[in-house]
Amino acid sequence: MNRPRPMRRRDFLRRVPLAAAGAAAFPAIIKGSALGMNGAVPPSQRIVMAGIGFGMQGGSNMRGIMEQDGVQYVAVCDLDDAHLAEGKAIVDGKYGNRDCATYKDFRKLYARGDLDAVSIAVPDHWHAILSISALRAGLDVYGEKPITHTLREGRALCDAVQRYGRVWQTGSWQRSVDNFHRACELVRNGRLGKILRVEVGLPSGHYDFARTFGQETIEPPPAGFDYETWLGPAPWAPYCKARVHMNWRWNMSYGGGQLMDWIGHHLDIAHWGLGFDGTGPIRIKGTGEFPTTGIYNSATRYWVEALYADGTPIILAGGYPEIQGGTKWIGERGWIWVDRGGFEAQPASLVQETIGPNEIRLTRSRDHYRNFVESIRSRAATIAPAETAHRSASVGHLAVAAIETGRTLRWDPADETVLGDPDADKLLSLPYRKPWQLPA
Repeated sequence: MNRPRPMRRRDFLRRVPLAAAGAAAFPAIIKGSALGMNGAVPPSQRIVMAGIGFGMQGGSNMRGIMEQDGVQYVAVCDLDDAHLAEGKAIVDGKYGNRDCATYKDFRKLYARGDLDAVSIAVPDHWHAILSISALRAGLDVYGEKPITHTLREGRALCDAVQRYGRVWQTGSWQRSVDNFHRACELVRNGRLGKILRVEVGLPSGHYDFARTFGQETIEPPPAGFDYETWLGPAPWAPYCKARVHMNWRWNMSYGGGQLMDWIGHHLDIAHWGLGFDGTGPIRIKGTGEFPTTGIYNSATRYWVEALYADGTPIILAGGYPEIQGGTKWIGERGWIWVDRGGFEAQPASLVQETIGPNEIRLTRSRDHYRNFVESIRSRAATIAPAETAHRSASVGHLAVAAIETGRTLRWDPADETVLGDPDADKLLSLPYRKPWQLPA
């Protein structure tokens, strides 16, 4: 069956009401050299994009995608005027003009009608609404990890990717780095024999990204920042500097602490090496330590044990020095450890081994952004598709539920339900504050 091609303006107009589509403007014509095309990509294959969210990762993602042949960013969106100006400056600086359009309402952005794709880097509690709305509008999406704020949102997003036939790339970029790829191929091809245990070491504590720790005095939001919309589906809370930009991740209403910030990296790699991209644990338990004062309520230290159907146990920990940062597979014949810039094994000769022509070959990517752009054109799956990202994030969501209840949870990875514990199962979704709701 042929996969659907990228939606063009004329296709979008069939879905968007005339009043909404009429305000859309075509992007300005830009020289091919500014797009990095050098004649390699004809204008008819140009990928027109917009970026949403510039408080931290969004600018970096947009720069990386803009460097790919034939990609043209035409608009940016953010709820903070200062961040919006930063995003526009990146685009205008790339193309040497002032044509980049700005939006504070994502719905107006999606209604332009000329977009093929969007890159999104916003707080976790906005991931599902923004992403599913984009998919529904016919857009391919580069979205940040964790894929969603709750497990149930993740399933809804995966279903939307399939329903609308779109391309999804998750910002789990370690899959596009050579040492992670090599380590996973060695494990998948049995170099360690039977895997006895996997150790995944994540960061602990809270880091003051925005230099706002302790700034919890309630005050009016600054001019130019739409704080009410920033809260969106999350419970209402008064504005303070410590609550918002970058440090939102330490509050469970908007993020998930270090556990959820990193689950889409090192646990994602553990799954890749084990061949668990389409499944999850059958049992999980955990403990955590939490702040006793202030507005941050995510775990600063945690220990989680997950068991999979084939008997493989994974230990997921932050703040325990005996669990080395990164991913370590321990097998009958030795171990392999990988981290950013690190790749070690015992026996050491494993590091030099090559994968034979008849062995398992994992998808190879050496540029995460290029992989996304190539998939937009080919309609092939990316190296970090939605289902894969959802399964990795699910372990974190289950861990949070297990820590909160203090109970060992039995999980059915096929039906994605907690067995025999309806109260724990309810923790895998969160109510939305009106009028926000998850798009169909």
